[in-house]
Amino acid sequence: MRLTEEQEELRSAVRSLLARHEGPAAWRPLTEQIGVAGLAVPEEYGGAGCGAREVHAVLEELGRTLSPVPYLGSAVLTVQALLASGDKAACARLLPRLAEGRAVGSLAWAEQGSWDPASIRAEAAPGPDGTWRITGVKEHVLAGAEADVLLVAARTAAGVSLFEVAVDSTGLRRDPVVTMDQTRAQACVLLDAAEGRLIGTDGAGDRILSHVLNLACTALAAEQVGAAERALERTVAYAKERVQFGRPIGSFQAVKHRLADAYVLVESARSAALGAAFAAAEDSPELTRYAAVAKSACSEAFSAVAGEMVQLHGGIGITWEHDAHRFLKRAHSAAQLFGPPAWHRHRLSAALGLTVG
Repeated sequence: MRLTEEQEELRSAVRSLLARHEGPAAWRPLTEQIGVAGLAVPEEYGGAGCGAREVHAVLEELGRTLSPVPYLGSAVLTVQALLASGDKAACARLLPRLAEGRAVGSLAWAEQGSWDPASIRAEAAPGPDGTWRITGVKEHVLAGAEADVLLVAARTAAGVSLFEVAVDSTGLRRDPVVTMDQTRAQACVLLDAAEGRLIGTDGAGDRILSHVLNLACTALAAEQVGAAERALERTVAYAKERVQFGRPIGSFQAVKHRLADAYVLVESARSAALGAAFAAAEDSPELTRYAAVAKSACSEAFSAVAGEMVQLHGGIGITWEHDAHRFLKRAHSAAQLFGPPAWHRHRLSAALGLTVG
């Protein structure tokens, strides 16, 4: 499986732009010059009408630079939740702003460290004039503190449902969270009878979030592959330059073996991530399997490669000034985002119809 020439050109354009713009400042040129925020948004809502393979290309490049831009939370989670809801009015109202990058979206979903829709305990009760009152606590909300569009999953009498909550709503508090990985902004969202507007059908949240989970894992896998690839590149370069006992450390057989093993991990992870991206692009009925494999394999590969980056850089690898610790922190935090590898292997077993102990 390979990306097309156009998709590779997109990758090159993103890489070139990120070389000129670092940190949060890259978001505006990414959206204005390349239009990354609207890649997966249908043309009728002001987007490019592309799919998961284009998203894969963008996220690999964002992963290489550990970019802190809100692409994953806004252009993937929020956009895909709106599209999966089937609410055309909400899509027409919200997606054009998100597609242009004029607004950042956030999906408040996880509770008590779980992204399983069955774990949602936040409650929504009917209010006046067709509105709802939502009460609960949401964790690990990507870009939650600065988002302009906030979607919240909560439980009604009909089941889990999706709501839009105005960011200035009474009863809403968004607290930035200090995380180990400071390159990915997260927030804790607290709702105390905050007013919400139903998105889609009441009780359709399980279906929406299950679909979004697969797409989120697919997208995150691409980011993990890009970051792992860059970590390996930098480690190989250092092994060629660092001299010990009169020769570059990369010439020692033990180091060669470790780098070769890391290369195999990166390329195996790339195959898993691409498999999930192709399945998502084709709306395959087996997407859950591909996404679970990708999330599990790419999480463990990135963690292993980032660990080797720190160890093979030696003393400099554990200093604050070097980027090795940033790759390690991103690796371990990304492994837990959307659920740890073990949980996704459990999902894979269930999708295959195997007995899970």
